[in-house]
Amino acid sequence: MYTGITRGTFPVTRVERARDLLRFGVELGDELLVGIERGASVAIDGVCQTVAAIEGREVQFDAIRETLDRTTLGELTVGARVSVERSYRIGDELGGHELAGHVIGTGTIARARHEGDLHSLRIAVPAEWMKYILPKGFIAVDGSSLTVGETDIGGAFDVHLVPETLRLTNLGRKAQGARVNIELDARTVAIVDTVERVLASRKEG
Repeated sequence: MYTGITRGTFPVTRVERARDLLRFGVELGDELLVGIERGASVAIDGVCQTVAAIEGREVQFDAIRETLDRTTLGELTVGARVSVERSYRIGDELGGHELAGHVIGTGTIARARHEGDLHSLRIAVPAEWMKYILPKGFIAVDGSSLTVGETDIGGAFDVHLVPETLRLTNLGRKAQGARVNIELDARTVAIVDTVERVLASRKEG
């Protein structure tokens, strides 16, 4: 489990592609390396990945075809920077909202706007996701816990980024047309799906 509070961006140091597998390495900082071991879970741009190997400061991960098809990890290149969060530990402060690192798919930056200290993104997503994306609700974009701003039921929503989020993530550098990983709020999904099932059963009855 994660909190959606990104600990910073870190450089990709290795990219090895096979037919249905991508092995990549990320050089982590001292704080994120503490206690890390093979088999640990780490969120990379919001995608839950298992540590496959550790070589010095480089931590390696294997992304399988399912992950590559659903997320932006297949676009990684050496030198790119990715947002990183270690898994939540009991006693840690839950500053964002509960995440699983299970990305539903990608959205596309439809608009990036910077006005003074406010940076906002409009993100286009499949229209069928919008019943789960509500104004003032939670959403995770590239692993960052954000509050939903305005929404368009046709398939788009806005997020407004504070300076600290811009400092610790890549979101401020995302241009129009860039893809981002999206994880819906699990509680909202559960509530909406439950209400739909109850209403459907009443109609059938």
